[in-house]
Amino acid sequence: MQFSPDLRDQVLAGRITVSFRLWQRPKVKIGGRYRLGTAVIVVDDIDLIPFSAVTDADVRHAGESSRDALRERAAHAGPIHADTLLYRVEFHVER
Repeated sequence: MQFSPDLRDQVLAGRITVSFRLWQRPKVKIGGRYRLGTAVIVVDDIDLIPFSAVTDADVRHAGESSRDALRERAAHAGPIHADTLLYRVEFHVER
């Protein structure tokens, strides 16, 4: 999994544990291990949810300051509306 440069340190420190992706199909799998620098990201869960189902806790666990900030970051692949389906990827870091 790739992360924006401004999020990588927080991901590696374990402060970010959720990511939202605007994918046509999943690009990771549960139990999958993906290198990020000197660490490995392990995917714990994947769900396909509408943007309207993103919770305040999800926003915090994604390292964003608000739902709008999360929407803006995820929207690099296209516009995101309340009913837009996003992959919610929950993960942890292994060293």
